[in-house]
Amino acid sequence: MKEEQVILVDEHDNAIGLMPKMEAHEKALLHRAFSVFIFNSRNELMLQQRALHKYHSPGLWTNTCCSHQRDGESNVEAGKRRLMEEMGFVTELEETTSFIYKAPFDNGLTEHELDHILIGYYEDTPNLNKDEVADWKWMTLEDIKADMSVNSKIYTAWFKIIFDEFYEFINVNQ
Repeated sequence: MKEEQVILVDEHDNAIGLMPKMEAHEKALLHRAFSVFIFNSRNELMLQQRALHKYHSPGLWTNTCCSHQRDGESNVEAGKRRLMEEMGFVTELEETTSFIYKAPFDNGLTEHELDHILIGYYEDTPNLNKDEVADWKWMTLEDIKADMSVNSKIYTAWFKIIFDEFYEFINVNQ
């Protein structure tokens, strides 16, 4: 199976090339990514626990799903594709904002991403892809914030950054 390619970008999200995903993470090169946040009618966020065999951040809790756009794929198309691949459902998504972050990991890889935040709504139980996701749960943003303050090590780096710096873009209850 051919390795997934990521879209290398400049700080203005202009595509400047393609590279195998692992190579981009080894070299810490800036590339395009997205993070999906799915809410229900009770304003709870659907969290996922990453599969225990993931190459980075295994077993950590994070937003509903995230990944990388493919060449020629819009942010929303990519979000819907990955939502189906990881969580087993699709819903409408809306893009809210984007930001750049850099997070080195203990295994020598670095996430250096221009991350697009996508918001959607869903009421049912997901159909998890166990190769990608170990578990899931609904939590209010207030409960997540409180838990993050005492258990920050159980959350992914990008989720903590989004929560700290872009709360207003994911807080659908404002």
